[in-house]
Amino acid sequence: MFSTGIRLRGGERLSDAIVMALGGLERKALLALRDIGEANVTSVNVALGDVYAYTTVMTTLDRLYKKGLLERRKDGRAFLYRIRYSFEEMEHSLARDVIGRLLETATGPVEPVLACIVESVSERDIELLDDLERLVREKRQELEKLRSDGD
Repeated sequence: MFSTGIRLRGGERLSDAIVMALGGLERKALLALRDIGEANVTSVNVALGDVYAYTTVMTTLDRLYKKGLLERRKDGRAFLYRIRYSFEEMEHSLARDVIGRLLETATGPVEPVLACIVESVSERDIELLDDLERLVREKRQELEKLRSDGD
């Protein structure tokens, strides 16, 4: 099978690519929150080495919140921030979007796209083909049950 050898920055995970798309301080703040959990601006700043102005960290966390990567809740006069999605959830969502987009934009039959997915899975690990087959079977049963419940 033809392979382009294309890698995301040396083979990094998709979630790493999402994080790398952020600005430097945004990336550091997100990683700090991943490690410490829920925190206020001061705690994040301390985790970052206390080298940034409070307002800089506050603005950065607000930007990440507005981008939908953080959740926040009021705690007295301050906000407590935490990561909205795990890195695994971000990766799953991105992969789902990419595959969905491939299937939507296929100009001909989608079989070549599906064949490419199966080929990629089998190159990685033959046992993954068993997992893929099981998942397809489970999804088919789920959809058939929904269809029969709807009739």
